[in-house]
Amino acid sequence: MIRFRLFFSFLLLSVLLSCGKNYQYQKKYELEGERWMYADSLEFSFNIQDTTNIYNLYLQLDHSTDYSFQNLYTNIHTTFPSGVRLDEKLSLELANRAGVWLGKCNQNHCTLTIPIQQNAYFNQQGRHRIMLEQYMRQDSIPGIRSIAFMLEDTRQNR
Repeated sequence: MIRFRLFFSFLLLSVLLSCGKNYQYQKKYELEGERWMYADSLEFSFNIQDTTNIYNLYLQLDHSTDYSFQNLYTNIHTTFPSGVRLDEKLSLELANRAGVWLGKCNQNHCTLTIPIQQNAYFNQQGRHRIMLEQYMRQDSIPGIRSIAFMLEDTRQNR
């Protein structure tokens, strides 16, 4: 009976662990004073070995419920191992049109995971770098507590 319980417990634990997200890379920045300044460029650097893998890319924001805007404008700079750099402006929607916060919220803050690219693949092996900058109309954006980037391996190939 004890062996059966141990086996069942091990099997249940294995199933629970295998069902979660498979992040190949993740990094989180806590922003000092819950403010994101122009000078606070956030860098995420990860290595890609297998160019046939398919990935999902996410940003996770933790912001105050006192945040003054519906969205957050950002610049994303991607630098590939070859040195080629792509720049893209991206509006991160934090609330719907009615002003209701998206994500999981309590009285003081919200956490929102935003897919920025689904079913992505990388054509080059080596070190990839993503630089994230705030691109709002004012230098100091209050209410942004932390920002994380996650690279999920979908366990699929192209």
